[in-house]
Amino acid sequence: MNESEKDKKDLLNGLKTVEGQIRGIAKMVEEDRYCVDLLVQLAAVKARVNKLGLSVIESHTRGCVSLAIREGHGDEYIEELVDVISKFIK
Repeated sequence: MNESEKDKKDLLNGLKTVEGQIRGIAKMVEEDRYCVDLLVQLAAVKARVNKLGLSVIESHTRGCVSLAIREGHGDEYIEELVDVISKFIK
């Protein structure tokens, strides 16, 4: 399995984990669970999504952006990367 396939598998597994966490939180809401417990679980989901996003940003930077720089048109990709990071951290 090459690095790209491993990254894809890891991302899909992470998304499935988040999906399961969200379903668990929905069940907690249905069961009228304590608000603080909900907030703790929501924080865990937020942290996991951020970790997944950073992984995608790293992969994109090491792959697409790096290649674009070597080919002489990195400025466009760097600008795009800065823009997407700005959106990601909001």
